[in-house]
Amino acid sequence: MSHRRRSQAAGPPRPTPEEGGAGDSSPPSPAGKALRAGPWPERRVLALALVFRAANALLVRTYFNPDEHWQCLEVAHRIAFGYGHLTWEWKRGLRGYLHPLIFAALYKFLAFLHLDTPWFMAMAPRLLQSVFAAFGDLYLYKLSKLIFNDHVAQWTLFSQLVNWFMFFCITRTLSNSLETVLTVAGLYYWFNAIESSKGNSVVSKQQTASYQSPQSRKMALLIAALACAVRPTSAITWLYVGLLDFIHTKSKCRLLFLEVIPLGAIILAVTTLLDWWMYGSRVIVPLNFLKFNLFSSGGDYYGTHVFHWYFTQGFPSMIWTFLPLLVFGVIKSREWRISGLIAWVLGVYSLLGHKEFRFVLPVLPLALMFSGYCLASMSQFKGKSLHEKRHFSKLQLSVILLVITNVPMALYMSLFHQRGTEDAMFYLSKEAHDGRVNSVLFLMPCHSTPYYSSLHSSLPMRFLDCTPSDNKGTLDESDRFLMNPLDFVGEIFGNLSSFSHIVLFESEERRILQLLLRDSFEEVRRFFHSHFKIDRDLQSSVVMYSQRDVL
Repeated sequence: MSHRRRSQAAGPPRPTPEEGGAGDSSPPSPAGKALRAGPWPERRVLALALVFRAANALLVRTYFNPDEHWQCLEVAHRIAFGYGHLTWEWKRGLRGYLHPLIFAALYKFLAFLHLDTPWFMAMAPRLLQSVFAAFGDLYLYKLSKLIFNDHVAQWTLFSQLVNWFMFFCITRTLSNSLETVLTVAGLYYWFNAIESSKGNSVVSKQQTASYQSPQSRKMALLIAALACAVRPTSAITWLYVGLLDFIHTKSKCRLLFLEVIPLGAIILAVTTLLDWWMYGSRVIVPLNFLKFNLFSSGGDYYGTHVFHWYFTQGFPSMIWTFLPLLVFGVIKSREWRISGLIAWVLGVYSLLGHKEFRFVLPVLPLALMFSGYCLASMSQFKGKSLHEKRHFSKLQLSVILLVITNVPMALYMSLFHQRGTEDAMFYLSKEAHDGRVNSVLFLMPCHSTPYYSSLHSSLPMRFLDCTPSDNKGTLDESDRFLMNPLDFVGEIFGNLSSFSHIVLFESEERRILQLLLRDSFEEVRRFFHSHFKIDRDLQSSVVMYSQRDVL
């Protein structure tokens, strides 16, 4: 079967000359002309993605989730340089070392080249993640092309690059970001290997007939195992995918005992041995992780949401104005297996009390694939009549709407919203590099800033602890400080003069200002942080104080 026939086996049909294709004399729409120029070479797609994601990484200057720094870069910095803070999760064996080791290698490389300067230490990890993200974009393009056709793949790539949340999150060093890349790549290889006898498959029989490859399924299983090693909850995705195909496969024993179990066991053994070596004890991280987060609801300590949050608030906020296109694409394409996977993941995560946007990031590209299907369908309605031209202008209006509702949002969230803590640490790292910092106290909710991975200097630092207590109702240091900052500081620290610098939010500054002035502190810098509050009082600025004799 030719490549041309395969690429048109599914998805919206391409326009024929009678429908306004090559033989149509009416002018093509500017919004669809470039995307109908023909299949894009994969090297071109990868080059575009690499350049775009590198710029994406450089434009992300805000603070989103503590795990980006505290569960990855902080651990990597400790591995590479011998100092860095390990949170309580690492003391309980809830985290694996595979993900941080990637960035530890990067830090070692920077140090070898004498490039471990404040700017490189801040930007290099996100630039490395941008490379992974670019390959995720490429594999999403290839997956869309496999399931639908190259035209849908082009519009899917457009959706992926324009979506505000993907821009905001995918180049961050969260384990969820790497999990997303691995999930998309794994799904591509999985569907590439589906047998043609499975009539209920997402991929049509014609497509799978030309795409049978035993090696593809092994590659998919290998990537799936790596995704689960990086993020054990990735098993939720692969349980759905695997079980549906396992039910219909003819060689169940071969699949289970010669492919799934051996590959899974190899990755589990390697990562377990790696964790034993790094922890210095026999720790089974996936088991501890699942027990804490799924079976004991340990994540509820950080807050809970209503059952329907992912469906009514979380995921709609992520996909944003692509939501109507997603709904249309799901209904029109009738690719129930991929849409079922999205619903499955959202549904299972809805059973957990603690919910976060990033948990369901791996299915966002799949949702954007349906948006690409919808846009590709719009672009086919081009003809000679005014009615058909009006349909085509609908594509233009949709593209304009998507751009003006997503691009400003992406830039605002990446460049402005909650950037003060990042700016404060970058400033401190430059000051420490020049020898003007002796010690730092962070009087703000725990993990509000990056830490040693950004400072890159072995100086005494102290932040407010928020380790969960075994006794329910016990307040941690962060909560006690927010309830009564003045009394807490006096009780725990007494005289603040043992620190050369103090960092805090403006909302707490006014409550302990007299104490700061009494201990000979003066304001050094004030960094803009946010225009509106998220879950606490408005934290409009991050303020830095320093001892007068240090200025």
